[in-house]
Amino acid sequence: MNANVNQAIALSIVTPTRGNFSEYWLEQLLKIQGDVEFVLVYHPHTPIRIVDDSRVKAIASPYKGEMMQRFVGLLNASGDYVLALDDDDFVHPDIVRLTCEYFQRFPQSWVLRLYMEKIDRLNEERIKQGWSEVPPIPHLSVCQNRRDGQERFTALLEIPIAPLDKRFDIRHAIFPFQTRTDDRGIHFENFNNRVWKNELVKQVLPDLSEATKVLGAITWIPSSGFDRLIGLFIQAKFYNKGAIIGHWMTEPEQIRFIDKPPSLKPPRFHVISDVLLVRCFPQYGYFWNLFFSKLYGVPRTVGKAIKMKLLK
Repeated sequence: MNANVNQAIALSIVTPTRGNFSEYWLEQLLKIQGDVEFVLVYHPHTPIRIVDDSRVKAIASPYKGEMMQRFVGLLNASGDYVLALDDDDFVHPDIVRLTCEYFQRFPQSWVLRLYMEKIDRLNEERIKQGWSEVPPIPHLSVCQNRRDGQERFTALLEIPIAPLDKRFDIRHAIFPFQTRTDDRGIHFENFNNRVWKNELVKQVLPDLSEATKVLGAITWIPSSGFDRLIGLFIQAKFYNKGAIIGHWMTEPEQIRFIDKPPSLKPPRFHVISDVLLVRCFPQYGYFWNLFFSKLYGVPRTVGKAIKMKLLK
């Protein structure tokens, strides 16, 4: 069912799915209050579950794969802001109010990084624990310093843009598994579980689609790391050295990320996404360091994919 087209949408929550999400997950999703739409993007030829809620927009992707599903969902997100969420993770029911308060106070921000709690998938009691009240954004102070270890903080933490202009470190191309240092800091790479200005995302999608043509017939890679790809693509397209692009929320958590053992997670060929970043933005040493640091992990990923295929 489609959301009311006459109603202004503040937040779009975009979720790729195979349709096997739990009833509890759906129940919690629909508890979100405010002007919100839920964009569920299914695999092709997958039965679409009927949800009796006008805020739900169900779409069948033309191709399989997380990358295409997320891309289709973002294309169809009509909210002022957008949040990418998996179909086994949970978000605070007051997320719309929080989002609106944040961007009213910081209209120049690109993104609000939500405070995430990683919870083991077997810890059902913690997963279903009631949500604590989120402090009003106007009452929070702002700080520039990193959090010290596990110490809690009660202020919004400024987030700088990723330092993409770092120099390429040739050691990453020569020595396998050379440890990176340019990725350390408060900045982030990933797109998911953060609230973004939709106008920025919409500007990036055509460029990202065009970039995949370098892959020839294999335009959309099912196991690529779209999460990191689009997060860094946005920062590269609008790069401004040292810019503060958003803030990191305080505790208590607004996202519950349900964690699984590595053996249960599907293999991800992140290096394919890294190729696109290097091709589109070769001037940034940060992307070259990223590409070479992940390149040596490809045989391991291939081995995992083969093993999972055989076990099926």
